[in-house]
Amino acid sequence: MRGLQWIGATSAFSLVTGLENERITRKESMEPKHAKVLTPARFRHLLRVTEATSRFPERDTLILLPGVTCGMHVTEIARVEVHHVLSRRGTRQEETALPGRVTKGCRPRCVFLSHPKAIEAFDRYVEWRYSRGHGVSLDRSEYRGLMPRTRLIQTQKGSAFELSVKRRVNFAGEVMECLASDSLQSYITSLYRAAGPGSGYSSHSGRRTFASRLVAQGHSLETVQILLGHSHLDHVAPYLEVSGREQLEAVAAIDPGA
Repeated sequence: MRGLQWIGATSAFSLVTGLENERITRKESMEPKHAKVLTPARFRHLLRVTEATSRFPERDTLILLPGVTCGMHVTEIARVEVHHVLSRRGTRQEETALPGRVTKGCRPRCVFLSHPKAIEAFDRYVEWRYSRGHGVSLDRSEYRGLMPRTRLIQTQKGSAFELSVKRRVNFAGEVMECLASDSLQSYITSLYRAAGPGSGYSSHSGRRTFASRLVAQGHSLETVQILLGHSHLDHVAPYLEVSGREQLEAVAAIDPGA
């Protein structure tokens, strides 16, 4: 009789343990998986492959750079307009003021198109777009010949990337509606896939790389928060990734007597 009771208790324990393991597994599968951060070598490889294999390298190189060099979200890249980055006289705006209707968080913020690679790609793309006649005017003295109210980044057919309404839960647990560019997001992910850096890279890798490199270079979390356009400091954490070497060097540099 005791043997049967023991077997019954063991079976019950196994059942409870199995259910608990299943709950933990389900919870882990529901947790968001962060896009991988690009190392400098992987990013250089991504640009080289894009240049060599893309049908539209002038545009696609510029699509990739704002995330890594400016911290722009893919939807912001899809929605930014010509007049946001070019003055009427055609001068590039190094500090670009994005209105709330363009940003993911619906809050105005500034991005800085100041990285040399981004500047080079931008100037090259503007000339390429004008040569294709996508949203252009006859007068090149204004906005370098581009129509100011058109989207800066356009499809190969000369139209804007499509936007769709998404419902997301913010950090406060509130359900919010926002616009997202699934089409551009998928396209950027395809560029990563074509370069073959491995699985886990996506359109969000740019922003995560941007944030992680800023921290690795010694910039404060407050600076990262502002540049990413987040309202709270704890929103920055999911974007950060610090390599083992960087952690080792940080610990080795600690001065216990300080």
